[in-house]
Amino acid sequence: MTPRGPARPLAPVPRYTLTRREAAASLGISLNHFERKVQPELKVVISGQLVLIPVAELERWVQRHAHQLTQVRGMDDDAHVG
Repeated sequence: MTPRGPARPLAPVPRYTLTRREAAASLGISLNHFERKVQPELKVVISGQLVLIPVAELERWVQRHAHQLTQVRGMDDDAHVG
């Protein structure tokens, strides 16, 4: 019990932004690749020296860059995805 009453369990807090490292990990790419190739296409939130990436921006980027495998140029028949 706290001085204000019984402690209530905290509900999970939704994440609206991710750090650059988290954003890169969520896309399955390196931080270096993220900063060079992905971040320039995104709107970001600057808070002091911290650069935050809105989750919605990542989702939009994925939708813009998603293609059917048959539409991807330069992949030969022996290429494996994974």
